[in-house]
Amino acid sequence: MHFRSLLAGAAALALLSTPILAAEYLGGAVMSTDIGGQMVLTDANGMTLYIFDKDEPGVSNCYDTCAEKWPPLFADDAAMAEGDFSIVERTDGTRMWAYKDMPLYYWVEDINPGDTTGDGVGGVWHLAVE
Repeated sequence: MHFRSLLAGAAALALLSTPILAAEYLGGAVMSTDIGGQMVLTDANGMTLYIFDKDEPGVSNCYDTCAEKWPPLFADDAAMAEGDFSIVERTDGTRMWAYKDMPLYYWVEDINPGDTTGDGVGGVWHLAVE
């Protein structure tokens, strides 16, 4: 009986010390990852995704120099909307993913998975939080 209690305790401790598995969306192309206690959207490699206050639902307003610093999360031609994820047609003919109609971007200064250095840039860039 004592062994069974020890085993159960060890199993519970292992569960508590293991990170919560991230939810997967779009066939694993987008994940929901716990970063600093928030469920943040990332790509499959763990790179953080952001939203831009100057966008409108279903409309990207980040082009040229902006898009060089904030690359869109592009969607291929065969991609189709799924759940809270939709596709935004950009004026340059490319397509990008949006979450709850807000276009999703990377930040070029995020180097490693889980980096969030783009959060708050210019007061208009924010983590894409689930």
